[in-house]
Amino acid sequence: MSDATTPLLEVRGIEAGYGASQVLFGVSLTIAPHQVVSLMGRNGMGKSTTIKCITGALPVRKGQILFEGRDITNLPADVIARLGIAIVPEGRQCFPNLTVREHLVAFARPPATPQKGALTAQAAPWDLARIYELFPRLKEREHHMGNQLSGGEQQMLAIGRALSTNPKLLILDEATEGLAPVVREEIWRCLINLKNQRLAILIVDKNVEKIKYISNMYLEILKGQIVTQGSMNQ
Repeated sequence: MSDATTPLLEVRGIEAGYGASQVLFGVSLTIAPHQVVSLMGRNGMGKSTTIKCITGALPVRKGQILFEGRDITNLPADVIARLGIAIVPEGRQCFPNLTVREHLVAFARPPATPQKGALTAQAAPWDLARIYELFPRLKEREHHMGNQLSGGEQQMLAIGRALSTNPKLLILDEATEGLAPVVREEIWRCLINLKNQRLAILIVDKNVEKIKYISNMYLEILKGQIVTQGSMNQ
């Protein structure tokens, strides 16, 4: 059983790759409850591969991944999601034939019942009203289809969709990639808001200045290995 000293997520020396090509060479990272951790690195260094291993989208060849003290290494992706890990994927992946409201209702899941000795105290659930409060633009566009939204609105929807599952850990893969500067700033303000609400977050992004500002801990990955890490003491 987990206790207050157990990390929320612990990645221990994982190795992974695609076919004969190995991408990760012993990646380790730890996220404490309510902590924001950022993973930085150039394209092709292993950031997205690390996320795929955590979320069950790619098999781990060696090493171990623990969530709230439970071994989740190579569990099916849907099982990992139900345990409380939600991802905002690169490219947003909104459904063109679903409205904003349908996206947020179709994927919604109530908060998990807290266990004795649980690591995270459950805040107010992420229901439609709370998501619309975070993103008023989604409320305005709630009857529009996914393919009728701008890139920024789709990113807000992708974050709202992930929050509707009431996760314990939110993972964002290149959440500001390809967005206009004013929209990027809005997304960063949203992430600061979520941090202030004590949601644990793992951010993958290239904006070094922003992620160092928002993060409690940042790590740099180079050729499949963590080469730098630092604490912001926030």
